[in-house]
Amino acid sequence: MAYPTVSGPYGFVPVKMVSGTPYAGVTRLYSIASAYATDIFKGDAVKLVTGGTVERDTADAAMTPIGVFMGCSYSDPTTGQLLFSNYWPGGTVAADAVAYVVDATDVLFKVAVVSSGTTIGDLALTDLGANVAAVDNTGSTATGNSACAISDTSATTNTLPFRIVELVAETKNSSGGYTEALVKWNAGHQMDNTTGV
Repeated sequence: MAYPTVSGPYGFVPVKMVSGTPYAGVTRLYSIASAYATDIFKGDAVKLVTGGTVERDTADAAMTPIGVFMGCSYSDPTTGQLLFSNYWPGGTVAADAVAYVVDATDVLFKVAVVSSGTTIGDLALTDLGANVAAVDNTGSTATGNSACAISDTSATTNTLPFRIVELVAETKNSSGGYTEALVKWNAGHQMDNTTGV
């Protein structure tokens, strides 16, 4: 039987809770600063910054996220019409811009595994329970989706942002490697930061 293949990374997708119950779609609204200059794509990590707004968090080993961006709404600067979008177009002038963010610390996210950039890699059963860094890639303005992923190199380093909780058997490759995983926040999440923003 041929397994489906993962053609490229697609960001962090909430699928269920650590307890095993389904993810119910809960998000929290956070403001985006008018004219914030960086694109934010659905599935990108975001961080809370001084001033109470969210910005895109660089997906790497040292990220400090508040959660994962699921889209936004803002008034079109030309027409004034309220828009809903998968991504925030950097530089948009909109005083009412808000991001929909999955900020719970006990959500499991499905994510692609890469060897570098957008090249699909894989994990083994021995990686289960280990920690892993995120890999930063620019998303698509056509679909609005992220292209972030996780590294195929795991470690016990306690400052890495993600813990590998499950491996996705449905997209196992022909060599027996797992090209997708379910991960949870491990370190650096702002909800667990005792000093605040």
